[in-house]
Amino acid sequence: MSAPDLNKIKELRNITDAPFVDCKKALEASAYDIQKAIAWLQENGKAKAIKKAGRIAAEGLVYAIKNDKKIVIFELNSETDFVAKNKNFISLKDEIATLLLENNFNNLDQAFEIKSGSGKTISDLVTDASATLGEKISLRRVEFVLISNGQNAGSYVHFNGQTSAIAVIEGGSKEVARNVCMHSVAMNPEFTFESEIPVDKLNKIKSDLSQSPALVGKPENIQQSIITGMLAKELSKFVLEYQPFVVESEISVAKYLQNNNAKLIKIIRFEVGEGIEKVVSNFSEEVKNQIENSK
Repeated sequence: MSAPDLNKIKELRNITDAPFVDCKKALEASAYDIQKAIAWLQENGKAKAIKKAGRIAAEGLVYAIKNDKKIVIFELNSETDFVAKNKNFISLKDEIATLLLENNFNNLDQAFEIKSGSGKTISDLVTDASATLGEKISLRRVEFVLISNGQNAGSYVHFNGQTSAIAVIEGGSKEVARNVCMHSVAMNPEFTFESEIPVDKLNKIKSDLSQSPALVGKPENIQQSIITGMLAKELSKFVLEYQPFVVESEISVAKYLQNNNAKLIKIIRFEVGEGIEKVVSNFSEEVKNQIENSK
């Protein structure tokens, strides 16, 4: 058997970022023709990506991007945080962000069909990345808000890319919108407005407060005032508009918006992996799995 052409293998690796062994196999199967080897890797890479589809991808990044007409937030997942920091993963995130911002779509399925300049869809780009990076890569979710005249949009991405929020407000400024996003990322409220709370849950809270010993012996009008104060305090635990504003804790988020002549229209918060059950494995098992999956 002739010795492998290491220069060709190196060239193919530089082009595709595929593992050494896969590059060697591709070249051997293609009579050391680079273009045919690239095609071989793409075909076999997609097969490997399909094998990875059942695995759990709960790491990754959330990201937000906007222009004057639209603001977008999405979550791109990998299996490990190591891959999430890889330059190819980050480049994929940036390319997807631009495509989502510049093209129209109504849901995730339509987003997958958006085509890049190369003619590949976002779905193709994700599949190719899965083959290149050796892990399941997944565009898990995406949302957007259109920005109308008189509205301002802002976003905040936590420094490590694990949590992000976008907001659109009537009036105010982009800075005000961004500050509300920062609050949402920091405090993670369950609801944005009191009106979003399920009726039975809100009624239960009010019923419990009406039994408070603090009301005993008080006139009815004083009781109502006390209940209103206690309700606001209780709701501040999980409703954004009632929470003490993270930058100025002496006022609520609602008051901060009011002080800046702004009305919150929409806010969306994403956190990497929320709702996904992660599988915990030890290091030796992880290495073993990676070796098995590379075969």
